[in-house]
Amino acid sequence: MKPKVHWVSPIPEANTDIAHYTYRILPELAAATDLTVWTDARHWDRAVDAICPVRKIDPHRTLPRDFARSGHGDGPDAIFIHIGNSWVFHSGLLQLARRVPSVIVLHDLAIQEMLHDAMRFAGFPRDLYEAEMLRWYGEAGRQAGQDVLERRSGANVLSETYPGFHLALDRAVAVLSHTPAAFDTARAAGIVPSYQLDLPFRPSAKAPSPQRAKDGPLRLVQFGHIGPNRRLWEVLEALGPLKTEIDFRLDIMGNVWDRSVLSEKLERFGLEDRVTVHGFVPEPDLDAALAKAHLVFNLRYPTMGEASGSQLRIWNAAAAAVVTDLGWYGSLPDDTVFKIPLQGETAALQDLVRRVNADRGLGATLGQTGRTRLETRHTPALYARGIAEIADRFADDAALSLHARRVRETLARVPHKTPLYDRALKTRM
Repeated sequence: MKPKVHWVSPIPEANTDIAHYTYRILPELAAATDLTVWTDARHWDRAVDAICPVRKIDPHRTLPRDFARSGHGDGPDAIFIHIGNSWVFHSGLLQLARRVPSVIVLHDLAIQEMLHDAMRFAGFPRDLYEAEMLRWYGEAGRQAGQDVLERRSGANVLSETYPGFHLALDRAVAVLSHTPAAFDTARAAGIVPSYQLDLPFRPSAKAPSPQRAKDGPLRLVQFGHIGPNRRLWEVLEALGPLKTEIDFRLDIMGNVWDRSVLSEKLERFGLEDRVTVHGFVPEPDLDAALAKAHLVFNLRYPTMGEASGSQLRIWNAAAAAVVTDLGWYGSLPDDTVFKIPLQGETAALQDLVRRVNADRGLGATLGQTGRTRLETRHTPALYARGIAEIADRFADDAALSLHARRVRETLARVPHKTPLYDRALKTRM
């Protein structure tokens, strides 16, 4: 019997890589499970309906019985809810996750930016946020959250110490992450059972043939949902002084969180004629740009253990990427990416761009090795089998997580916990 899976996620037409990730794995996931996809979007690409049933949810009203009534097949219903760091796509799903027991698929551990944007734009209650920050991170965490609310600090800085993912896990049945670092962090929280699967990507039918020019302008690319942690400002600062010694072109493809600041930076560093800002582009156009790129910027700081769908797309194009030597990116084999340290980032970027310009084939081997890693470890078929196994354990994990939640509630009600009492209950949990 196939397990019954309810997949709550952004789906195309949503302009987010999590929607693309879901669409990429649907055929294999539908073959391995009795699958229903759920969305809170008003419109979606009807190509999804051709693969599996799609149902509409109201994040504020949908209940567990609504999933059971709309499902098909026999056996228990396993619900998977996807949490990322964009309020546009995940603030509603977070509200759902706080009411409905589910496997939480954590695409980002650091979700403070999403939480603060959700309070600002989507009605997430501030008093609830402050209470949860106190609950999970203590008085120091609550005060740090209030500093961001009062504009005395930034949410991206807050995420370094208080990532925020705990706020999605109170009613979780289990948590699924895509990197060893995220798995270790989620498991160490001791809230619910934890799982890890390599992030999937469907490789193109055949490895792309090299299209990178051996002369002419050096082709550089940065793409994706470009928030403050993607280091775009630092990339522009590094490229500014190079414009007098290297003929390069940078294509920025994706949604930049602050276009007005981007315009100011381009003017400040004198890069208006070297940089083209495309906005969101169709996947074929992006893949074509990556196939021509001599170097792709895929930097992250802070990073809290998330995997990068962007990096899988880069490998699919057999392109060379430069990453920050931290988190999941730092754990990647040295023969699959260029790594630079956070300290001395500007000088390291400038040195790398100079080396790639001097030897246009410098990243060719990295790109090919990355493509091989993609084909052997990140296929949708492997991922779908893993999801089916997690779904099979849903009922048992639900019993364990409910027990743990009851212990947490008991601990919270004890006015004067002794260390012995605290240790005894946590052992039970």
